[in-house]
Amino acid sequence: MKKKDLMPLIVLLLGMCLVVFIVYKTDTHEKEQKHTTAQLNVLTYGERIKNEITNGMEITDTLKQVLISENGEINQFDTIAGNLISDSVESIQLAPEGVVTDIYPAEGNEAGKIDLLHDKDRSRISCYARDNHTIITQGPFELKQGSYGIAVRNPVYLKDKNGQEYFWGFTIVILRVPDIFSNSIRALSNFGYEYRLSKTEAPWSSAYKVVYQSDSQMTLPASYNFTIGKENWKFEVTPENGWRNNALIVTVSTIFTAITLLLSGLTRVWLVSKENKNKFQILAHTDSLTGIYNRCGFDEEAEKMIDRNLKTHFVSALLDIDDFKFINDIYGHAYGDKALKSLADSMKTFFPPDTLLGRNGGDEFCLLLPNYTCEDAKELLLQFTKLPKTFSYKGKEQPFNISLGYAEYPTFASSHSQLMRCADAALYAIKLHGKNGCMAYREGLQSGVRKQLGFAFKDVSEHLPGAFIIYKADKDDDELFYANHEFLHMTGYKDMDELFRLTKKSFRNLIREDEQQMIESSIWEQIDSGNENDYIHFHLRKADGSNLSVLDHGRIVESQQYGKVFYVLFTDWEDMHIHYSDKFSG
Repeated sequence: MKKKDLMPLIVLLLGMCLVVFIVYKTDTHEKEQKHTTAQLNVLTYGERIKNEITNGMEITDTLKQVLISENGEINQFDTIAGNLISDSVESIQLAPEGVVTDIYPAEGNEAGKIDLLHDKDRSRISCYARDNHTIITQGPFELKQGSYGIAVRNPVYLKDKNGQEYFWGFTIVILRVPDIFSNSIRALSNFGYEYRLSKTEAPWSSAYKVVYQSDSQMTLPASYNFTIGKENWKFEVTPENGWRNNALIVTVSTIFTAITLLLSGLTRVWLVSKENKNKFQILAHTDSLTGIYNRCGFDEEAEKMIDRNLKTHFVSALLDIDDFKFINDIYGHAYGDKALKSLADSMKTFFPPDTLLGRNGGDEFCLLLPNYTCEDAKELLLQFTKLPKTFSYKGKEQPFNISLGYAEYPTFASSHSQLMRCADAALYAIKLHGKNGCMAYREGLQSGVRKQLGFAFKDVSEHLPGAFIIYKADKDDDELFYANHEFLHMTGYKDMDELFRLTKKSFRNLIREDEQQMIESSIWEQIDSGNENDYIHFHLRKADGSNLSVLDHGRIVESQQYGKVFYVLFTDWEDMHIHYSDKFSG
């Protein structure tokens, strides 16, 4: 064979061998990358689904605590259940001694009043929950309304006069499937995944039953296992188009079959591979919402920075948005995300370029300042804390505040993780001192002492032994903002909506008509003279049009959200005279 024929043949054979090798490596690499991404997604959304189910189940814990605190009695069940129910909850139920007696909402759920301990489909698992003191789930089952649901039953135990524990019954919530975790599965569908959520048929069983799944079959799925109570759950995902990227294999094969394009083809595959690898590394270490490091990426980079400069001083800070839950509740999660992004953007522009920025999760952020001591960073961090921060809502800028705690390496910490714990202790110390400020770590602060922060505004207001309202401190615009349950009960309003509707959201309309001008003049006369609003006696208009003699005590408070507002506490004048007649007669 002539040389001109032999060399092309040798090149062709070598080229084909190279094509086979490159196709094999590309296929393996793509499958590994898909597995890595799928495992990250199944872990992230599996944990999110677990939290969403657990949050739904917590309704039973709330009812349980009410029953325990009231020794097995529960008043105004419909009102309590109405406040607890959400779009993903089908119904909330009480089952004293295992027999369902109360259901909210009642309409459409009449068939749910059954004896759980003796029903052929529910008795065994209900008895297991009762005897093992554990919360259980059962389902999914078809609801009368046409969708599917999961029943959550939480056993309640009380103590008799002799201190002996006895079984009271169950608090129950019916969660709609897939509504309870619809956001997570919608996100996975958008990312191109098939999914399946399963749980053990019963706490004593190892067999799994599908709770919800997508339409297509799953091949070698990535899975995440978690436990709720004594029941095991499994969440699985697999790419819609399978693990193999057939299009890429055909492309690579076609390119490298042409011997003349061998070099350019190899270069292209290498560049594509490198680009994909960098992209996944960025995704694994970057927070998608804010564009800064996530918890994993920040920790890795911070440890590298400290390890490379062991003798350098660093200041690490933890900060979060004050009352972030209220932003989400009032404006919605989309605007909560805007607040998070606004905070991250202000961090990027305010701090030096070599500052390491990260988002720990939720509304908590972290940063690491190299070549700083606490003394050096004090003014900088204070300035950033006081810097006005806003997010846009319907064309108007809404302000929010942050709290920040910081600590110094190596003065108070010998490692990055210890440094973060010190900063965390300082953060929660400032929380306990009223929020909206910053504090440096000092000896004696302990991270994790957060019980004082455990009471939300609603908890305090709804259980405060007194009626109060909040309204705008403006002579021309006395808009009502809030009334607690005790006030609604005192005045006969069913709920806040009825109060706002009948009073047109005006404090003036709560005063008996013939007293309105006199009472308002008295209030503002005290304010204008420099005195706080003192005790004022007048007649309060109730929902049915009747009047209630009350004594009010108000105070003006500066609210960053609403400007000046009145906090007003009411006392029933007749009750006060009845209970303290000896004081008045004296």
